[in-house]
Amino acid sequence: MAVRGTGKARRDRISPSVSIRYEDGSVREVPFSQLRLMDFAESGPWRQVRSVRGQAHYSGSYASATTGGHVVYESRLELARLLLADFDPAVRAIFAQPCRLVARVGDRVRRHVPDFLLVKRSGTVRVVNVKPASRLEDPKIAEALAWPGELVRRHGWEYEVWSGADPVLLENVRVLAAYRRPGVVPASEIERAWRSVADGDQMAIAERRLVGDRPAHEGRPPLMALLWAGRLITDLSRPLSGSSVLRRCE
Repeated sequence: MAVRGTGKARRDRISPSVSIRYEDGSVREVPFSQLRLMDFAESGPWRQVRSVRGQAHYSGSYASATTGGHVVYESRLELARLLLADFDPAVRAIFAQPCRLVARVGDRVRRHVPDFLLVKRSGTVRVVNVKPASRLEDPKIAEALAWPGELVRRHGWEYEVWSGADPVLLENVRVLAAYRRPGVVPASEIERAWRSVADGDQMAIAERRLVGDRPAHEGRPPLMALLWAGRLITDLSRPLSGSSVLRRCE
């Protein structure tokens, strides 16, 4: 841990650092310039997230297909960004509240806990803060989000302030997320659907081909599982329906 000082001398000495909390309860402080992705192995959220009756924010934990475990969030907007990260095939790891940043900004020592850290399959690391667009108009909020971004970008990582996405896209991803867990749809049915669907099929046509004489809606779950997995794609800027055109990705 850093050695504590007092007064102006301490403020002058402080350099950007990152504190990471690990699953065993220990905390490690790392100079920001020396921070590496491997430092987050076996780490947990910086804060403990609780859901209390009457609280202003909607918080909880999300069972992520990407991580194979639960990822915490502190608002519905954070949950929306988490869903999109979990759906993104380019993302291989998600850390919620990954660390606490400390830096001297001007004449003040500032502290900040980012909302998410996303690791791409390409090796790119992105730090994400989630804030409603209306709050970004507050100069204090804008300043609080700006200095972490400067640190992150200088470190060679990406930085994102996220305020929402197209409502239709989000609703489609929420629907598909119901099929993200292994076993929700039997693997044999998913593979049969994969063999059956033709590139360019409309959803309704693919369903009817799958079910034969059974009700058409019984053919939708394996197709939705394939869409979540990215083996099929369709235009998610329009509501999912029987007219959605399916494209094969393998």
